[in-house]
Amino acid sequence: MTKTEQLPFDLGPRHAHEREDFWVSDSNRAAIAWLDRWAGANAPEMSGWPAPVLVIYGPLACGKSHLCSVWQKKSHAVMMDSVEKMQDWRGGPVSVVCDNALRFIGDRKNEEYLFHLYNSMQGKGVHILMTAEKPVAEWPFVLPDLKSRLMAAPAVEVGSPDDMLMAVVLTKLFSDRQIFVPQEVVQFIVSRIERSFLAMRQIVDKIDRRALSEKRPVTIPLVRELL
Repeated sequence: MTKTEQLPFDLGPRHAHEREDFWVSDSNRAAIAWLDRWAGANAPEMSGWPAPVLVIYGPLACGKSHLCSVWQKKSHAVMMDSVEKMQDWRGGPVSVVCDNALRFIGDRKNEEYLFHLYNSMQGKGVHILMTAEKPVAEWPFVLPDLKSRLMAAPAVEVGSPDDMLMAVVLTKLFSDRQIFVPQEVVQFIVSRIERSFLAMRQIVDKIDRRALSEKRPVTIPLVRELL
């Protein structure tokens, strides 16, 4: 390691997960519209969700967890970190966020619990928001009854980002790491990387590490070296 290099400390980014931090574009507009339609337990007849479950699916790092965070605050939902946690819940009817739902699919006991949870929520104005990388039709169900329920539930896809959304997301990813990046650098990145949220997250991580280790500002020459 030369005198001009440093080992970067991986302190992690400062994530901004408020509703105003989420940029609406054609790729995610439908998902946002569904979350905005939810009215809650105080007005179940106006909830705007025709079933106890809404499924949002899309590629890794497309913003599904951000949407979960937004809706959790709006609905006061409980995060379903594990089926055991939900089985121990004694607080009465409550909405649930099940991010990365596929981790619970393929196991009979987990699916039986989800099936009973689904049935218990009908008509009570509380709901389950599920996310996954694949549409429900591609989930490896064990329980046919759960599959039929979720196949009938509304589902919305978060698609690939357009140029404008990519620029906004890249700016946000850098901002989460407290890095100022000129827009000409952002546009340089947009025009040269894969059109995916995962690719954006990966390149921001590489740029952050290189800039920190070499004590360099984020410029086009630095980005060009990494691309």
